[in-house]
Amino acid sequence: MNTSLITLLRVPFGLGGARPGAELGPEALMQAGLVRQLSQLHLPVIDEGSIPIPKGAPLTRSAHPKLKHLEPIVQVTTALRDKVAAIVEQPTFPLILGGDHSIAIGSLAGLSMHYRRLGVIWFDAHGDLNTPDTSPSGNIHGMSLAVSLNRGHSLLTDIRKDCYPLDPSKVVIIGARQLDQGEREYIKQTGIHCFTMHEIDRYGMPAVMKKALRIVSEGTDGVHLSFDIDSIDPYEAPGTGTTVRGGVTYREAHFALEAMHEAKILTSAELVEVNPLLDHNKQTVKLANELICSLLGKRIL
Repeated sequence: MNTSLITLLRVPFGLGGARPGAELGPEALMQAGLVRQLSQLHLPVIDEGSIPIPKGAPLTRSAHPKLKHLEPIVQVTTALRDKVAAIVEQPTFPLILGGDHSIAIGSLAGLSMHYRRLGVIWFDAHGDLNTPDTSPSGNIHGMSLAVSLNRGHSLLTDIRKDCYPLDPSKVVIIGARQLDQGEREYIKQTGIHCFTMHEIDRYGMPAVMKKALRIVSEGTDGVHLSFDIDSIDPYEAPGTGTTVRGGVTYREAHFALEAMHEAKILTSAELVEVNPLLDHNKQTVKLANELICSLLGKRIL
């Protein structure tokens, strides 16, 4: 885990979800002092700025009714893919701030142009494994992991046409508690490891993280963390668009990210779905920055 130099990239995009506001997440994290907090950890930061967002995108009507805002999502995630692919060639740690979880299509595509056997930790209340045929909403943020596993509309999967494929057995979902029927079936069919809240309750976060880190590190040449803030219980993180009760606690989340840092296997990370419009007194924004700092080495003592 090379965190001696952080490359920070913002993706202020929110059309993949159902509720406006996730596009404001990256700037909210910055305004809350993320770079200053990282500097206190003696971590130099290269600020790559923001991925350009197409003007007028909120007014775009998709020609595909089961895929809302398909065209601007393809445009943004393709630009993100190319930017991440360039960053990952440098000896830095890419830290990507979303935006909704549809941006992971671009993040994982860019990383998979470099890493032949990428492991993925997907911290999320949801599986994000829907396709246009299984999605109840048509929101593409619920399809991003499926697309990254080459499932879904060709305009989305074509973003990965020059990428190494992801191995489902090297994908670990943590914190899930709301899975659609098609997602459940796909998880069982493909060998994706899914640690739901039931497993966290039964075995505890330390045991879950030990297993997860072993799975994504054995036989891989890179490990990416995709952290959706809705994995946290909404009592702690109300500022997100798809809250589900009974999530990961404040301390469980910090422990998980501390464990990832200690394992020294992560090569990139993204944090998504912070929605300042739904937040209470910047509670979620502040928590997101705290969690990023735990991932990058901050400790109580």
